[in-house]
Amino acid sequence: MGYTLRLSTLVPRGFVVDDTAVDDEMMLITVRPSSTASLCPGCGTRSQRIHSRYQRRLADLPMAGKPVRVVVVARRFHCGAVLCGRRIFAERFDGDVLAPWARRTARLDQIVHHLGLALGGRPAASFAKRLMLPVSNDTLLRIVRRRGSPRFVPPAVIGIDDWAWRRNQRYGTIICDLERRKTIALLPDREPATAQAWLTDQPQIGIVARDRGGGYALAAAKALPGAIQVADRWHLMENASRAFLDAVRKSMRSIRAALGAATIDPELLTAAERIQYEGYLRREDTNAVILGMAKDGTTIKEIVRRSGHSRGVVRKVLRGQRSDVFRVRESSLELYLPWLDAQWTAGERNATALWRRLKNQGFRGCLRVVTEWATRRRHSDQVNGDALRRAPSARTIARLMTIGRDSLSKSETVTVAAIEGGVPLLVEARETVAGFQAMIRKKTLADLEPWLERARSSLVASFANGVLKDRSAVSAAITSQWSNGQTEGQITKLKLVKRQMYGRGKLDLLQARVIGAG
Repeated sequence: MGYTLRLSTLVPRGFVVDDTAVDDEMMLITVRPSSTASLCPGCGTRSQRIHSRYQRRLADLPMAGKPVRVVVVARRFHCGAVLCGRRIFAERFDGDVLAPWARRTARLDQIVHHLGLALGGRPAASFAKRLMLPVSNDTLLRIVRRRGSPRFVPPAVIGIDDWAWRRNQRYGTIICDLERRKTIALLPDREPATAQAWLTDQPQIGIVARDRGGGYALAAAKALPGAIQVADRWHLMENASRAFLDAVRKSMRSIRAALGAATIDPELLTAAERIQYEGYLRREDTNAVILGMAKDGTTIKEIVRRSGHSRGVVRKVLRGQRSDVFRVRESSLELYLPWLDAQWTAGERNATALWRRLKNQGFRGCLRVVTEWATRRRHSDQVNGDALRRAPSARTIARLMTIGRDSLSKSETVTVAAIEGGVPLLVEARETVAGFQAMIRKKTLADLEPWLERARSSLVASFANGVLKDRSAVSAAITSQWSNGQTEGQITKLKLVKRQMYGRGKLDLLQARVIGAG
């Protein structure tokens, strides 16, 4: 069956085509309204008395690769209502066809709005130009701001977390509907009062998933005293791992003694290591002063005032977290140390030759790294094989003690065995942390009380005290299906949108793009 294309099907609903004109740059369509009357915007009275006519030039969807301009021959009407203040009014059309004073048809404005949501200003303007929809970047952002954020369905289960406007300087708050998997609000800061004000307006919320910070816990407790708070499981696992790392840092003196690295001969150190060792000696002097004041009962605030060090440094000293000698990252030679040891034992002592052979094996480090290693080994052989023994960094020890034994090399296995034999409290802390993480994975709430009793007398007692203070939320995290992981994913999306705008979008624009495009 054939189909006849009518020009009236190409223009918005409610118009009749009077004329068309096409040139190399544009398609011009002249239309008139098909209705015979219009409603007065002041009083709503229907009128058919025409006062005059005028033309409105509108942009419409492109056609055949050319921009389209629609010339609407609109009318003005007399209002016959006696009490109406308007005597003459311009013709009004349906809102989903043409808005008052609009320069674009509603269907084109909808596409422009979605371009702005998806791409922002300049990228959307460039793409719109390719689509034969010439519109400026400022216009795109104005449309996004004007339409704002859509209304959301009142949520019953939410996730709340902070996000960085600028890291370590300014933060905001994101709130997600976990059931519908979408962002519903962005708040300008992460102050408890701001979150509390928003939560107070949503009394139907029954579950609040949050991070381990106390600010959102306090806000939710005040605004929604009957709601169930759920601590984020990922943060619980990460906090447990960090607690074990802190336990390793506190035990570094005992670890060095167990490894036979308590005494260091400065003559056997490289230039870079000597600088770090001198810094360690200065830190030890500072630590002794701070620990002496703390032993006399001086408060942290007073220690900060007297010593001139920051509160963070003082707290680290009191927690025993500043006792590493060599605070360096893992060496790029770490994977090749067994091979280097074998070559050195076989009599290969030329650092340049070793470096060239390492490059053939995929080593990407510079010659200096291998040269310093060879110098250190040569000094060690000349003096005493045990005089230069170094303890790995706290982070490396924590990793070695928590990964499977099958993944360790022979030297790493010997190191871990020496630490386990010399520092039994650290082994207990590792088992305590592993028990907590197993409890989270298996969702066994019955194990929480015995774990707390065991953990409060171990090296991870501070972590156990934090779990005890937040016990109801931790218990809900173990038993509930809800978690804040989805909110973290929404934060990733939010950061992408923010970076598309080079970090210069204000909260209204950012919220409109994140929520409107969701």
